[in-house]
Amino acid sequence: MNDVGDGFDVRSLALTFRPGAVLGKHAHVWGQLVFASAGVMRVATDAATWLVPPTKAIWIPAGLTHQILFGGEAAMRTLYIAPGRAATLPTEPQALEVAPLLRELILHILKIGMLTPQRPEHDRLAGLLIDLMRQARSQDLCLPLPRDRRALALAIHLQARPDEERGLAALAGPFGASLRTLQRVFPRETGLTLETWRQKARLIHSVACLTTGASVTDAALASGYRSVGAFIGAFTRQFEVTPGRYLAD
Repeated sequence: MNDVGDGFDVRSLALTFRPGAVLGKHAHVWGQLVFASAGVMRVATDAATWLVPPTKAIWIPAGLTHQILFGGEAAMRTLYIAPGRAATLPTEPQALEVAPLLRELILHILKIGMLTPQRPEHDRLAGLLIDLMRQARSQDLCLPLPRDRRALALAIHLQARPDEERGLAALAGPFGASLRTLQRVFPRETGLTLETWRQKARLIHSVACLTTGASVTDAALASGYRSVGAFIGAFTRQFEVTPGRYLAD
């Protein structure tokens, strides 16, 4: 099953990062399952960013250049999966729900360190890992990024400042484009209107807040909502579950 020739199907790595740490742009020969057992991470490519809270993981296919950013202290737990073993997994990045069984399996493999198909018990664990990843529910925690430099600069600002109170018309000028220009660029390059993109950025930020202990009210305020009711409605439409239920799950 192993295409690299070192006799292993799965390797693991456990590291804890301080707030503000960045793993710069890089790529792997093996696919990578990135999971935070504590804290929140963001995985970024040139095309998009993904939030990785403790209840989720992101699958990064082999060869994809990416970087990982840590807004606060985070315990990163990573499994690297050999190409042959990963052949049935998605060929695009995907955020996955980490159910209790998958979480415990990830942590168990980390204790072992590496899995080799020459050991039947390791082969079974690797097979179970792939099965659970394929069965895991995907969740849309992805923000596509525009290529236009003006639109990208605005997108980066809105991600960094989800509680920004200024309207889009006031924000457009400092980034060197008119609002109408940006409203044309965003749908063309991200598939989302500028207004929808901003709301999605706010809601994804609220997930980071909720999963690190914020109340629903605090998450709403930190994400730019002045009405908790409006926040709950928008969150429920985006994720098909209320913020309170999201925390319970």
